[in-house]
Amino acid sequence: MEMVECSLAATLAPRPLPGRVRKAPAGPGVLAGRARLRVRSARREQPPPPEPVAVRASGTEHGGRALGQAAAGLAAAAVVSLTGFAGDVSPLPTPPARAESLTVAFPVAKAREVNRVQRTLVEAWGLIRETFVDPTFNHQDWDQKLQQTMVEMFPLKSADAAYSKISGMLSTLGDPFTRIISPMEYQSFRIGSDGNVQGVGVFINREPSTGRLLVMDCIQGGPADRAGIHEGDELVEIDGKSVSGLDGEAAAQRLRGRVGTTVKVKLLDGTDNDRGGRSRQKEVQLSREIINLSPLSTTIISHRSDDGHECKTGYVRLAAFSQTAAAEMENAVKRMEDEGVESYILDLRNNPGGLVKAGLDVAQIWLDGDETLVNTIDREGNVLPINMIQGHSLTHDPLVVLVNEGSASASEILAGALHDNGRAILVGHRTFGKGKIQSVTELDDGSALFITVAKYLSPALHEIDQVGIQPDIQCSPDILSLPRAPSLRENSEATSLEMDSCIMVAEQALEIEQTKGSAS
Repeated sequence: MEMVECSLAATLAPRPLPGRVRKAPAGPGVLAGRARLRVRSARREQPPPPEPVAVRASGTEHGGRALGQAAAGLAAAAVVSLTGFAGDVSPLPTPPARAESLTVAFPVAKAREVNRVQRTLVEAWGLIRETFVDPTFNHQDWDQKLQQTMVEMFPLKSADAAYSKISGMLSTLGDPFTRIISPMEYQSFRIGSDGNVQGVGVFINREPSTGRLLVMDCIQGGPADRAGIHEGDELVEIDGKSVSGLDGEAAAQRLRGRVGTTVKVKLLDGTDNDRGGRSRQKEVQLSREIINLSPLSTTIISHRSDDGHECKTGYVRLAAFSQTAAAEMENAVKRMEDEGVESYILDLRNNPGGLVKAGLDVAQIWLDGDETLVNTIDREGNVLPINMIQGHSLTHDPLVVLVNEGSASASEILAGALHDNGRAILVGHRTFGKGKIQSVTELDDGSALFITVAKYLSPALHEIDQVGIQPDIQCSPDILSLPRAPSLRENSEATSLEMDSCIMVAEQALEIEQTKGSAS
């Protein structure tokens, strides 16, 4: 039988490495004696790791065909080294590891397209083996899992079926964020790194309690807005395929695509029920366009104090952490400072995250000195703080940050940084609890592998992942049924904000803080 060997130059965190993989027991439907696998290794010791250093919150680095969605310091803390798997990567500090050369031999599938996916399987398996945050791989023999998957893949006749086997292997890790996406999906994922997206202009997030995908907002004048899609509508299908089990980002990837192409979506109307009380279904076809995303919207809330003094509160809503988020917020805060704003409300509700670098950059707008912004903990349990260097905040005015269960990832990092450093009061509801560091690597066939490589801790070393950030003041536990902040325009009236109970709670908290400041 024809065999193919794949050589992988890997950098592995220190752990026992078996010289070969145990064979999976033969059984009905299994290619007994034919699905052979060999792993050969040659070790050399790497130099000791460098001491942790403070960073200027330097963020997502791009290099070759590997994309790490974390700051450079965060990636280093996560013991990430993808060299040998996915081409050139950004230079990172040398992690504590042994370099190993692995050769994996496997029988060639009869279908050529399946054979190519076999190579992708080995590539993905090696990256997981090297960097996945859980060194026990969810308490299973990861080397044996490769052999088992290869045996299952051998008789298949289509690439789609073979990719499903890789997805099945990854699902056994117990981490829904570690996944593989097709070459087409990856190209869609890469669209919009400059703040422009080719899509339909809709923000989607998963409701934590039910798993439903709900429309959070639509870009005014965009395809979704013109088609009558509204906040609160539930997304049911995309191009005839159910979205059950997808998170917001996975659904967004399906909606994106080349300008001029169309996508058909089915939704349950969140504002209109039939006579039986059930949500009406609506199906619309949307044309994809270039969507110019501005993640920031602002307004000034004015009111008079008891002594007749006019008080101005700057309201800043941040919808996502794009590359432009920090620069836009810096400009907005400077402008509002010039207009005499005396306090701020930063609204991160239903902000699902985005670029970690953007979150760290935004934190530095509000913080001084050498404060810790976030900590990382790798799969060996090593904790590394990421600190500012000689930071200078734009304002020292009182600050309240609004959060809820839709606030995730970079939103939680920012909220934790501002709260634990004593800069802001948190108001709202416990956040989502997505505190994972992920690497994203393009594989040889153009697909991409997302891997959870480490986890975040707040500056005070509080867990974020699956725990979330707890606010100082609770308000409105029914987070998704409350009216959300509108899509505001500069200098627009803020009357509708006064109907938001959490805005009112935030204003009360700011009044107390200002009173403390004047009393001191």
